[in-house]
Amino acid sequence: MAAPSPPPPPPSPPPPPPPGEEEDAATMVTIKENNMHESPPTNHKSIKNYTLLLAMNYAFLFVGSVSATLILKFYFIHKGSSRWVSTWVQSAGFPVLIFPIYLPYYVFKCTERKPFSGFSSNLLIPSLVVGVFLGVNNLLFSWGNSYLPVSTSSLLLSSQLAFNLILSVIIVKQRITFKNLNCVILLTLSSVLLAIGSSHDKPAGLTRSKYLIGFFSTLGAGLMFALYLPIMEAIYRRVYCYAMVLEMQLVMEAAATVFATVGMAADGGFGDMRVESGVFDSGGGVVGYWLTIVGNLIAWQFCFVGTAGMVFLTTSLTGGICMTALMAVNVVAGVVVYGDAFGGVKAVSAVLCVWGFCSYLYGMFVNNMKNKNKCDESVEMNQI
Repeated sequence: MAAPSPPPPPPSPPPPPPPGEEEDAATMVTIKENNMHESPPTNHKSIKNYTLLLAMNYAFLFVGSVSATLILKFYFIHKGSSRWVSTWVQSAGFPVLIFPIYLPYYVFKCTERKPFSGFSSNLLIPSLVVGVFLGVNNLLFSWGNSYLPVSTSSLLLSSQLAFNLILSVIIVKQRITFKNLNCVILLTLSSVLLAIGSSHDKPAGLTRSKYLIGFFSTLGAGLMFALYLPIMEAIYRRVYCYAMVLEMQLVMEAAATVFATVGMAADGGFGDMRVESGVFDSGGGVVGYWLTIVGNLIAWQFCFVGTAGMVFLTTSLTGGICMTALMAVNVVAGVVVYGDAFGGVKAVSAVLCVWGFCSYLYGMFVNNMKNKNKCDESVEMNQI
């Protein structure tokens, strides 16, 4: 009688983080687990690192969102007209991400994790697909922004929040609480008021049909972004450090740039750049044109990196709320810089936007204090 064959060996566990990265990996796992309940980590060191990284990413988002919106509008005001060019600049600055990805390992020697280590096809393929998706979203945003005032397009984009909440519940099982529901309702009401009062808010010479194209293109961009955020939150649950977020962002922006480059080549966008640089009527013509292009390239990378960091460190809903809160800043910036109309309806919309965001911040502050008290009590018990 034949001897029974030995049982198959157990499956090998997934490879651990590189040496020196175990603590960072554990910190990020703790952060992401707490983020599912909208709470920060409860360890003092983790709280400090988490808060610093979160503040840095929100600063990137703030600077990038406001400056990119204003520079893009500047491009259209001073005889820039190609929507493919304005789409291309939103992602073509991705090579600047090479520096924060490679310098820490090869130059500063402050990490032992080699860039793109552990970056498998499970991350590469979704990054490429989402990158093309992002390219389409960029095109819709450029189309809408070329027709609408900064204040109108900025506030209209806040309509994505309601869909963001719904999709976050479906895709990443976001828990609905009073503070996030209250914030979504206030910010959505802000958009509804804007839509009611925006029928007369058209630049001179803009036909009703083009205004409607801009209106619905911007609305479509907002809805696509509402889907993009929870999808990215679901994908980010597969990564264990912030460096991998930057690497995914590099791949996504590269894919979006390929999409925009193909569109430009097919529609004569590169020829448009040569023509536009000759007729650009600000900053010395050609020099002013290329400075505007470079400014757009850098500003959009700040915006998208800040968005990715916010989603990774918190939740897709929190990231969407922070972006929507910046719409109020964009409204004020559009009025100050370009003289956009700012009537009573927009004033009420801006107030509701700020009110909703402040209420959300207060809810986060209360949660932070609760976690801090729990951490202090735990330390006291250990000392006893």
